[in-house]
Amino acid sequence: MSPLTITPRDAPTGPILEISGDLDYATAPELRTAVGRLTLAPGQLLVLDLAGLDFCDSSGITTLVGALNVATEQRAGIALAAVPVNTSRILGIVGLDRVFTIHPNTEAATNPG
Repeated sequence: MSPLTITPRDAPTGPILEISGDLDYATAPELRTAVGRLTLAPGQLLVLDLAGLDFCDSSGITTLVGALNVATEQRAGIALAAVPVNTSRILGIVGLDRVFTIHPNTEAATNPG
């Protein structure tokens, strides 16, 4: 079990949260809190960089959907970057790969065009 680490940073398009470790029932509240603290300007893009994600259970998936809702409420966008294969598979099974914009890495997410 890997502890969850959330590292915020800024990009010209908006905030990036680098998420590493296990995103599960025990740690999902940490991500909910981190996203809840963000103030997104309309039109900004929140990028969740999942390159360091080791594990994601249904609570983690629910928290990603919650982040989508927060961004939508603030009239901002959201994108997932560097989604690990196992998490990508889950997103595909439940159809969330059609809901989230998914990029191969943070650079692709923050450099449109």
